[in-house]
Amino acid sequence: MSTKSRERLYGSAIRIAAEQAARARKEADRLACIAWNKLMLEAGGPAQPSPALGDALNAGFGYLEVRCLGCHTNQTVALDVVRRPKITPIHELERYMRCKDCSQLRGHPYKRSALVALRETKISASNPPSTWWPEQR
Repeated sequence: MSTKSRERLYGSAIRIAAEQAARARKEADRLACIAWNKLMLEAGGPAQPSPALGDALNAGFGYLEVRCLGCHTNQTVALDVVRRPKITPIHELERYMRCKDCSQLRGHPYKRSALVALRETKISASNPPSTWWPEQR
């Protein structure tokens, strides 16, 4: 007479609980990113506290929209290629953002940029930049 293994007895319940926890984490990350976007777009900031880089990627927000304060252009940065730990808050990336056009014009790295919002897709003709400051609406 043999006994049933713990894997057989509890395996499916453990897998179901793990899947439910993963879905709950993803939904919580998504809600945190949406709340941060509303804070940035509707209230104008402040950028901190912000969700972590890994949380934004888990929620499906793969891009960060950044606005150059020199030439007033919006650009997107792919978050999956950022070489920082996944626990890095999004607002800490602001100091590393540089405008390519302004840097070429001035001849040195131009770092004045501001975070606008997290995005699921890149900026394109069908997906325009987010409105940001109240005077631009």
